[in-house]
Amino acid sequence: MLKIKPREKKIAWIISICTGFIIFVTAVLILRGYSLFEDFLFIAIIITIFPPAVVNHLEHRWKRSIDERLPEMFRSIVQAQQTGMTLPQALEEVSKRNYGPLTNELKKIVNQMSWGLTFEEALEEFSKRTDTPLVQRTVPLIIEASHSGGHVEKVFAPMGNFIQASLTMEKERKAQTRPYIAIIYVAFFVFVFTIVLLFKTFFVELGGSSIIGFSALASEEAWQIFLHMSIIQGFFGGLVAGKMGEGAVGAGLKHSAILMASGYAALKFLTW
Repeated sequence: MLKIKPREKKIAWIISICTGFIIFVTAVLILRGYSLFEDFLFIAIIITIFPPAVVNHLEHRWKRSIDERLPEMFRSIVQAQQTGMTLPQALEEVSKRNYGPLTNELKKIVNQMSWGLTFEEALEEFSKRTDTPLVQRTVPLIIEASHSGGHVEKVFAPMGNFIQASLTMEKERKAQTRPYIAIIYVAFFVFVFTIVLLFKTFFVELGGSSIIGFSALASEEAWQIFLHMSIIQGFFGGLVAGKMGEGAVGAGLKHSAILMASGYAALKFLTW
């Protein structure tokens, strides 16, 4: 599973924003007043948010995979130490097993300890690299147990149980918020359906004029207004869905891209 470094994440944001801005400025200077202006405006928005959305999604999957493997790793460390291994030996043995992306991080801990770093320093580096909520909670507890002079190996068993309980609670929370995310999608599609119905019913042009007296120009202006409204609602609705579902506003960018693309396609091909 791909790990996204902070530098790569910043580069994705910078490239996306710059590219989207260039497309937007080009559309304003060249295509202002033409029907293609709205198309280029939408493309600029999608290019601005889609790459960061993909990066955030990959980063979230990687961190989630790290957290899900922690209880299994802690159980393996306890089992290894029960056979008489020291903590460094147990970590080295565990690092030979497959824990997904966590395996590489374990190998880095073992290598750093072999280079002279203490157990606490290696754990702190591990916490900085992964930067997941559960790692941020568990590493200070393990380090504190080490500083207090207790047996660190005795901390791993209850720590694994704590992480497993936290993961279970997180899954339950996501299951409970999933219907609310569905409500956001349904509300958006009802909004788009209402717009399409309005155009099909009231803005249908017959003989050069609409059935309620709107000119072709007025219909085009109304279409642009509704398009902008659907883009705005899709963007912020997606951010809310990400905050509710995954606890991070950035995680909602993928929802925003889906909603905006759906709204644009519906208005483009069903009304225009």
